[in-house]
Amino acid sequence: MKDNFGKYTRERVSDIPMDSNTAIYKEYKEKVPQFIGQASYIYSFEKNRMLFANGWEDLLGIKDEDITLLKIISSTSKRHANFSNELNDKGLQYLKNIKVDLDKYSFTIEVEKIHKNGEIIPLFSRIGVYKSYNGNILEIIGVSERIHSRKLGNIMQYAAYGPITSGFEESLNEQLFNELGISRKEKEALELASKGYAFKEIAEKLNVSQSAIEKRIIPLYKRFGVKSLPHLISFAYDNHIL
Repeated sequence: MKDNFGKYTRERVSDIPMDSNTAIYKEYKEKVPQFIGQASYIYSFEKNRMLFANGWEDLLGIKDEDITLLKIISSTSKRHANFSNELNDKGLQYLKNIKVDLDKYSFTIEVEKIHKNGEIIPLFSRIGVYKSYNGNILEIIGVSERIHSRKLGNIMQYAAYGPITSGFEESLNEQLFNELGISRKEKEALELASKGYAFKEIAEKLNVSQSAIEKRIIPLYKRFGVKSLPHLISFAYDNHIL
């Protein structure tokens, strides 16, 4: 199962579930917000295991005491697996170089997971740093919920949040160029283009340079195999991006 995702993640993710008898589990059960329709976990890189899990039986059909980070990652559908796995790898590697304010960083991704019964479940997931020390990530927290409002297409959507993320999405776009993904910033610009705004107008609305907008939209032509902006917008609608 570990062969199904990136090397960097493979070396740092275990198949060890939580232990509900531990003091840390009981502490997090009281501390971590729990909402109907959401599933959450806290994973420790220090202890190499889950510390807390809640809601996974309802979401993926796996009991909380059996869920592991490895199972969550490996349950990604085939068409989203490559991009999701690369994003996990690149996200962890990116955070490895961040030494301050680590707890302010998080990533979101819209991804298909496979329920234990074989059903495809579209999820919106957010993963963030929960605890760090001396520039090292000790624990991460993940929260997922089912997307009911729309379908997911072949194009994966993701975003990065934190004090220094200006280069992260651009770096991902370069490294994952052959994967069908779109970042929050790219989608934001494309949404405005679909409403008829020129690149200069989009730049003014987003308070960035026109060249920054061109760098967000123009590479999408080659990535998605389209030849014009109208073709790109049509492709975006067909693939549930817009």
